[in-house]
Amino acid sequence: MDVQTSLKKEIITYLVTGATGYIGLNTIKMLHKNEKYTQENINIILHCRNRAKYESMYGDMENDKIFPIFCDISDIKETIEKRKQVGCCEKIDYIIHCASNTMSSYMISNPVETIDGIVEGTKSVLELAKELNIKGMVYLSSMEVYGDILCTPGNRATEDMLGYIDILKPRSSYPLGKRMAEGYCAAYANEYGVPVKIARLAQTFGKGILPNENRSFAQFVRAAAEGRDIVLKTEGKSIGNSVSIEDAIDAIFFLLENGENGQAYNVVNERNTMSIKDMAELVARIIGEDKVKVVFDIEDKSKTGYAADTYLYMSGEKMRRLGWEAKKGIEDMFVDVYNSI
Repeated sequence: MDVQTSLKKEIITYLVTGATGYIGLNTIKMLHKNEKYTQENINIILHCRNRAKYESMYGDMENDKIFPIFCDISDIKETIEKRKQVGCCEKIDYIIHCASNTMSSYMISNPVETIDGIVEGTKSVLELAKELNIKGMVYLSSMEVYGDILCTPGNRATEDMLGYIDILKPRSSYPLGKRMAEGYCAAYANEYGVPVKIARLAQTFGKGILPNENRSFAQFVRAAAEGRDIVLKTEGKSIGNSVSIEDAIDAIFFLLENGENGQAYNVVNERNTMSIKDMAELVARIIGEDKVKVVFDIEDKSKTGYAADTYLYMSGEKMRRLGWEAKKGIEDMFVDVYNSI
């Protein structure tokens, strides 16, 4: 081997699915700023469906180390195969599978597509991971897999606990799909040795929320910032579990290197756990400066797509035992959202 060959840097290639989503975008931004990337030994394959959306979000980042692919997530294996035939995407080292629809209204109106997108899409990604013999993969799951579960601040839900989900409700298409996708991950890890880890994310928000973000935390901040009362469409009894976007991204890369294959891990900041009502009142205080109120306009949940009240207290103990813990508090997260809107 000559000297030039021996000194050549290894190229590490990441595939990030759902690249135009909030977590996918921030994952790619982190990779883009990485020192290894600037030293020209990281390539990024970005998966998304909408080319125009991709161009609006990544136009200023385009270069010869970013490779976009456009397809439904269930077609990703076949799309990568075609790209390999023309000399692209020949090697993938790590996969971060973020792709999933998270709009409650879509889950209500399109439960079949919701389930298929999660389950068939994840299977396609796992088949790709198996075929390419990748070094590591993280599947982004959700705290919604827990369903209706009995736990308390002193007896938090650990990864081996699951509660009740009404399988006949259209809104259940999302948590049911996530459960099945987790099952596929565990099956592929055990049967085929695919090095996949499962990150059960608490609600993730903070810096750089997307302009179309319409989840409750964003609605609260927009209302308070504009001097409007924060209107709750439920009684706000559900317990909210959250984690900052920076902590979530850090946990994903931590799990790539340190997680056990086929295992699920809660990614949560336990100190941020509070009811939705308390969360709204917190925003009214820190963003609205006590000039706005929290008011109620209760609606029929079966029509709005709101999940049923849950009293979930997620445990972060498994990640702590692994050597990771969330750092950013919820007040700073809301300030970050305010500075981003």
